[in-house]
Amino acid sequence: MARRNFSTSSNPIFREQYLQKAQPISGDLSGSTMTVTGAVQKTYLLTALLILAGIVGYSMPNPVVIWGGAIVGFILVMVMAFNTKLSPRLAPIYAIFEGLFVGGISAIYSSLYEGIILNAVLLTVAVLCLMLFFYQGGFIKVTEKLRAGVFMATGAVAVVYLVSIVMNLFGYNMPYLHSSGPIGIGISLVIVGIAAFNLLLDFDNFEKGEQYGAPKYMEWFSAVGLLVTLVWLYLEILRLLAKLNDR
Repeated sequence: MARRNFSTSSNPIFREQYLQKAQPISGDLSGSTMTVTGAVQKTYLLTALLILAGIVGYSMPNPVVIWGGAIVGFILVMVMAFNTKLSPRLAPIYAIFEGLFVGGISAIYSSLYEGIILNAVLLTVAVLCLMLFFYQGGFIKVTEKLRAGVFMATGAVAVVYLVSIVMNLFGYNMPYLHSSGPIGIGISLVIVGIAAFNLLLDFDNFEKGEQYGAPKYMEWFSAVGLLVTLVWLYLEILRLLAKLNDR
């Protein structure tokens, strides 16, 4: 079957050319290919590992655990992006370190705002289910224009956060980004929306991986892509709820 030339996904680690160009692991004669069911199962497993590690991180929220989890998780994601064949080995490790990071951050927010973690988790699950409903029901079509729009919006958010980090290093704060005023809350709502739309692209990539007949190990890589989006969505919802509580 001829493969169409789809554009890249806005997910920072999940690009469609990975699906299109993925080659079987040398010596693997099974011929197994990626399926949506397999990718979903891998996502469940990685999410379970992240939650378990998150409980550990929540119980000891110190800078070593938080920054160690964030840095190691980022490195593992980059390694998988450059060598997708390592995904079956590295994906579970990534989920564990990312869980330590998320758990530590959650503990900090929990110490400042009562009940915020439960609300953030419930809202994240609600957004996930809502976007899945929209995708499966065909209410929102993942077109080339939608992909391009989400890609540019996600890139813009990344640039804003990068500039904010650089400004903080020099003792300055980016106006409105971290404020709890109407503009700050509006910015957070927009970013949550962008993260939510990334879920649609992740769902679509699951299906395209099956259509392309991508190798079986791409199920792990696909699951990592979705997990990255879910973590981002959860953290942005945490920030939004914190701003609302500050008011």
